[in-house]
Amino acid sequence: MTDNEVLVAGVDSSTQSTKVMVCDARTGAVVRSGRAEHPDATEVDPAEWWTAFTSATDGLLDGVSAIGVAGQQHGMVTVGEDGDVVRPALLWNDTRSAQAATDLVDELGGPRAWAEAVGSVPVASFTVTKLRWLAEHEPDKADRVAKVMLPHDWLTWRLVGGDPVTDRGDASGTGYFSPAERAYRRDILTHAFGGRAPELPWVLEPVEPAGHAFDGTLVSAGTGDNMAAALALGAGDGDVVVSLGTSGTVFGVSETPAADPTGAVAGFADATGRFLPLACTLNAARVLTATAHLLDVDLQEFDRLALGADPGADGLTLLPYLDGERTPNLPDAAGSLFGMRRTNMTPENLARAAVEGMLCGLAAGLDAVREHGISVRRVLLIGGAAQSESVRAVAPIVFGVPVVIPQPSEHVAIGAARQAAWALAGTAEPPEWETGIAVRLPEPTGDAVEEGERVRQRHVEARRRAHNV
Repeated sequence: MTDNEVLVAGVDSSTQSTKVMVCDARTGAVVRSGRAEHPDATEVDPAEWWTAFTSATDGLLDGVSAIGVAGQQHGMVTVGEDGDVVRPALLWNDTRSAQAATDLVDELGGPRAWAEAVGSVPVASFTVTKLRWLAEHEPDKADRVAKVMLPHDWLTWRLVGGDPVTDRGDASGTGYFSPAERAYRRDILTHAFGGRAPELPWVLEPVEPAGHAFDGTLVSAGTGDNMAAALALGAGDGDVVVSLGTSGTVFGVSETPAADPTGAVAGFADATGRFLPLACTLNAARVLTATAHLLDVDLQEFDRLALGADPGADGLTLLPYLDGERTPNLPDAAGSLFGMRRTNMTPENLARAAVEGMLCGLAAGLDAVREHGISVRRVLLIGGAAQSESVRAVAPIVFGVPVVIPQPSEHVAIGAARQAAWALAGTAEPPEWETGIAVRLPEPTGDAVEEGERVRQRHVEARRRAHNV
């Protein structure tokens, strides 16, 4: 660290781990980093996140002037009057509240009414549905709840103390906050939670700090993981981010809020004061790892197999709903393989069908956000699976638009660090950090374009046959 260098830190508290990136506040250059794992579960004691945070930051924050926390969206953290957590947090990928989601949509006027009220039609991922589940299935614990927070809210609260705070981006994924009105819908919360409304975090403006940690470090408002990734990438007009992690997400920045009554697009807010229409699938990178495990190969050999098959996998079509699905809303679904014949049941075709099936789910999300005013000039492909050679070969064919791969990075943590630098500077706009493009994937031509259209259509037809959606 030089005499003139100011350091900021960004934290990504995700489903699987805590990642920390310490950056130069002026340029965004990464100075050092840390990581610690989380339990592999759909409900987790938040203390595990704090343990991971302290482990990942051990010896890392010396000289850091500001820190920002980004977290997995939707998780339900319940806190009692004594400040203790009432029960393990239910994470976004916990689907036990699927029936609660259906009930709430019916009780409060149907999908269109929900979209107009909070920008989204709730599914099992959303916090509001988890609160209904808690009120119905664990009423004694529900009665002890004094505060409800999201994962990033809780971590920020542990750092700063005082009254809990959040930001528009993460709050917009609860199901009881209106991005368009920039306000909580406490009437919805009260209805969902058995007639009472626990205390909610104060919603900060994008540049507004949450406070200071015990050592004097400035702590920014924090945000949700997708919002932080968009901030790191500097997503602008014509840019659509496709993230291939545990889940798959498709999102772009908009000046106007989305309200999709079909539920395919969630009308979230972003971390800059704008909006972030987003489509999400539960099944992304794990589709590839699960198929590789079935074929008893490592991921490098999986890529080789997938690249050894022709586009379309000789007619094999995989609906990769291995963990249920969020978009379309099929929480109890299982995966399905269509078009099987003795001649096409090869390891190569199965690997190719897995890649195409995963990407077709995201292509449907791309079409959905396009319908809500997002222009698609190019796709920024990020996440662990974006490093797969077979994914890179197939993505331009399936998406049908130019695809670029940003420099490999922990984009969520980088976005949280950029927000921390913004709060530290107190300027009208976040600091300009360069987003390097590592690879511009070759655009498909001729037969590949037509094959991409056929692959997507087969996926749509299979989905209609199997699930009538």
